[in-house]
Amino acid sequence: MIEQFYIGTYTHKTSKGVYQLDLNTTDKQIENLQFVGPAGNPTYVAPAKNGKLYMVDKESNGGGVQIFDAASMSLPLSPIDQVIDQDTNPAYITVDENRNLVYTANYHTAEISTYAIQPDGLLKLADRVTHTGQVGPKEEQADGPHPHFMDLTPDNRVVVCDLGLDRVFVYDVDGQGTLSKVSELALEPGFGPRHIVFAHDTDTAYLVGELSSKLAVLHYNRDAGEFTISKIVKTIPDDWTAHNGAAAIRISDDDKYVYVSNRGHNSLAVFEVSENDAKLIQLISSEGDFPRDFNLNQDQSFLILVNQNTDNATLYSRDADTGKLTMIQKDFQVPEGVCVRPE
Repeated sequence: MIEQFYIGTYTHKTSKGVYQLDLNTTDKQIENLQFVGPAGNPTYVAPAKNGKLYMVDKESNGGGVQIFDAASMSLPLSPIDQVIDQDTNPAYITVDENRNLVYTANYHTAEISTYAIQPDGLLKLADRVTHTGQVGPKEEQADGPHPHFMDLTPDNRVVVCDLGLDRVFVYDVDGQGTLSKVSELALEPGFGPRHIVFAHDTDTAYLVGELSSKLAVLHYNRDAGEFTISKIVKTIPDDWTAHNGAAAIRISDDDKYVYVSNRGHNSLAVFEVSENDAKLIQLISSEGDFPRDFNLNQDQSFLILVNQNTDNATLYSRDADTGKLTMIQKDFQVPEGVCVRPE
């Protein structure tokens, strides 16, 4: 069986934009890297049910969102539209299928944006909020707020992780894309919240702190739209003193295991989790430098990771009973990979 994944990239060296690769589950290997289409630093991509592929984009005159018609069968694709309405490219993008909206979080400009999807799949700005406030103590926080993630909560609110402010925000959003702040959770100074995932069957969330290399177990109160902290654990060994920045986070479908990538320690951390706890059970090498994003396949028996600095992808098999990973393929060439999204 072949499963396909989009790969978002930086375009500082040899990458030209968005790529795709095949996971051959029968042969247990990744293969057939193909160029999807040109974009500037498409570091996050979001496929939609309307057949469009939305991605963050950087151009000489600013940044915003670029759109491909992914329903076309002929590669490479050409952009069908751009919305270049920000000073530089956002860091995160996702699609709200129920409301026909696209959300972006812009790390550099401190803005979160909502776009209305038009009948032809193109976008129109609906709302934009600029974060302000007291920043954290780390060097990466000194220049202001840094929204790094914007996506849906289980009750269809919007959650935003702001690395600069050490805060997680919850917003209501209406059908037109207008945002209204509901709550904010303050983390310990220097935590650097980056991404969050929610358990499927409980009101538990797991938040990764990039600057602290920590994982926070959170409880989400749907009635109030508020988070509280249950526990915080490290994603790296206690004796690791060199630089590390925790990056991506994923959760298994059975809600038993959480995975975090460590840039610097160059590893994947595997946690056994519950509603109020997280226990580190494995650290396995990324087989490259600066592992950014990764993702599980359809039945979660495989995990694909991309290393940005060494231009390679690594494939792991996954034991569903223990949650642990085994490396089965490394050194598959992927230029400047930073995002892994199933098609």
